[in-house]
Amino acid sequence: MNPVDPAFYHPAPRSQQFCSQCGHALTRQIPPDDNRIRDLCTHCGAVHYQNPRNVVGVVPIWGDQVLLCRRAIQPRHGKWTLPAGFMELGESTQQGAERENQEESGARIQVLSLFTVIDVPSVNQVHLYYLAKVLGPQLAPGPESLEAAFFDLDKIPWRELAFRTVSTTLEHYLQDRNAGHFATHHYAIDLRFPD
Repeated sequence: MNPVDPAFYHPAPRSQQFCSQCGHALTRQIPPDDNRIRDLCTHCGAVHYQNPRNVVGVVPIWGDQVLLCRRAIQPRHGKWTLPAGFMELGESTQQGAERENQEESGARIQVLSLFTVIDVPSVNQVHLYYLAKVLGPQLAPGPESLEAAFFDLDKIPWRELAFRTVSTTLEHYLQDRNAGHFATHHYAIDLRFPD
């Protein structure tokens, strides 16, 4: 068997053409006792629901610095981000955030509290970031990160941040830090339109 270039792999499309239960072609219609169009299998009766995907991560703080990772993957290759990624089946949002931090930065952390919950309906996602205390300066970025580094809060590379959910989360962090107390922030971002 020949190995396939890792760049070949990409997420499967959200819409399906065939039933994953029996292999028959799907139709799009509203199922009985429902109010939305779904992918249905008229052969075996399976309803293929599509739900938002959760992105989970942390705002890792080391004294007066924040830990950021420079992406080694698309999208936004080479841009800086908070350690975060898609939640896996079988884990809580906090477990997923801790795992993503470990994979992307290798930093030892203590999760403190849920910080931002960001609805991103234009891409069918919800982003959740936890505040976290970094427990030591040692970093060991994994293959999804070109590097991981600590930034003074007045040296955050704002123009080089990968995603608006990251920049708005960091803006809330700075505002709360200046105010002397941290809250949980819930808001929506529509990526179809710039701020």
